[in-house]
Amino acid sequence: MPVAAKSIKFGTDGWRGVIGDDFTFERLALVAPVAAKVLFNTYGKKVGDRTIVVGYDRRFMAENFAQKVADVVSAAGFDVLFSETFAPTPAFSWAAKQHNALGALVITASHNPGQYLGLKVKSAFGGSVPPEVTQEIEALLEEEVPVASTPGKIKNFNPWESYCQELESKVDIGRIREAITSGKLTVFADVMHGAAAGGLGKLLGDAVKEINSDRDPTFEGGAPEPLPKYLSRLFGVMKTHREHNPTGLTVALVFDGDCDRIAAVDGAGNFLSSQILIPILIDHLTLRRNFTGEIVKTVSGSDLIPRVAALHKLSVFETPVGYKYIADRMLAAQVLLGGEESGGIGYGSHIPERDALLSALYVLEAIVESGLDLSDYYRQLQQQTGFSSAYDRIDLPLASMEVRSRLLQQLQTEPLTEIASKAVTNCQTIDGYKFRLADDSWLMIRFSGTEPVLRLYCEASTLEQVHQTLAWAKQWAE
Repeated sequence: MPVAAKSIKFGTDGWRGVIGDDFTFERLALVAPVAAKVLFNTYGKKVGDRTIVVGYDRRFMAENFAQKVADVVSAAGFDVLFSETFAPTPAFSWAAKQHNALGALVITASHNPGQYLGLKVKSAFGGSVPPEVTQEIEALLEEEVPVASTPGKIKNFNPWESYCQELESKVDIGRIREAITSGKLTVFADVMHGAAAGGLGKLLGDAVKEINSDRDPTFEGGAPEPLPKYLSRLFGVMKTHREHNPTGLTVALVFDGDCDRIAAVDGAGNFLSSQILIPILIDHLTLRRNFTGEIVKTVSGSDLIPRVAALHKLSVFETPVGYKYIADRMLAAQVLLGGEESGGIGYGSHIPERDALLSALYVLEAIVESGLDLSDYYRQLQQQTGFSSAYDRIDLPLASMEVRSRLLQQLQTEPLTEIASKAVTNCQTIDGYKFRLADDSWLMIRFSGTEPVLRLYCEASTLEQVHQTLAWAKQWAE
């Protein structure tokens, strides 16, 4: 194996590393043509083409790294559709399907901090490739990739045009625009300096109030992840708006760095994760769009999700964390919606890919057609199901991958029987360790697939109980 290829590992969605250390032009030049070859081996017979879509987000030198991908993939004999601008990752997934390509190679590190960059590999059907594809890429890094006698052609394209047309066709776009232009609904968009910049404006017009639109590869020293700790500017902007405009519906939509994850802030300034948005979307799409099909949730999803699904007589399928598992299920069954706790939501009527801009449009449509603020809508669902809960998550940095290994071994050899003075009644190990407690609350302990981070998730009847349980888990880990 070439020295540069050592320790290149794909996580839950792609290969990521620190720029200049793990993620370099040399290493990318090894991975990209191998990924193209595996995409051809996997989808070539169905597609009958040798085209690869290459795209990128707004991170440091992302367009330069993408150009390197285009060059080496072309040299390996593949035609390349090369994006002429940054765009959301789901736009490139859509482009792969629309152009009947073998797949897409996207330069992005999604929600990671600014020092990271990465490569996502998307399939011919427009979603994340299954684990066996990335495993084959890793295995073939040991081989030399032959240079083709005839290089492929590189052709530029604008990924936004067809993508926006597709999204507009999914919703009552005219009704949403009318609500915004008439002043009935005020929409803010926090694009977190990422690839969603300009997206809602293209779809809904200039009345959308976008913040953090500029390109800042440092993400103000934080990360482009839709979590409250990174949204202080948005909370301030919305507080000022409320003080001057106390009436009318208001919502803010928050997008991660490559625009495949979403969160929201309601008119009162409350943060709403996808744990809240998914139940609302299930209800809206079944009631007002007459959608049907299975609901796919990851193991870290809220207990309200199956309860709202039951209201509409929909079945629920549970997967490990990672959208590629949801995508697999979308290809095997009729799925209405597939969603994960971290903000990725996709739809069976679209491509098997999480898509934050489409989710944003469906959320806006739900507000306009129900006439409800998002939190009022959520409370209504809690009343209808007779279930209310609070949820939070902590991402705990670990000193090293060795510490990660020790904690994992401890969970395997010394199973927890009591957590925060509550008996453990069940432990689910589909992904990490999800402990169901005697009061029907749950704590999930899971290790990141891409970095030395321990993820702690909890849902309980009150936020106080959630924080008590998470504090216990943090103390246990430390």
